[in-house]
Amino acid sequence: MSDERINLVRNEIKSYISKSGWTLTDIVKKMNERHPDEPTTTQNISNKLTRGTLKYAEAKEIAEIIGFEIVWKEV
Repeated sequence: MSDERINLVRNEIKSYISKSGWTLTDIVKKMNERHPDEPTTTQNISNKLTRGTLKYAEAKEIAEIIGFEIVWKEV
């Protein structure tokens, strides 16, 4: 994935987080409550967003936590 594409995806996710009123710290706390056997950190998720290595499952979980759903539609 190109740096430009990574930036677009990162900014899109951060925009949805911001619009929802959640912070990345609060999202990570909720993720850790759901998966106490696989804890993560705010820095870890932030780094994944920056590098473009966030897993699809993690993106879906973030969306769910902040009250969104990722929908695929034909264009």
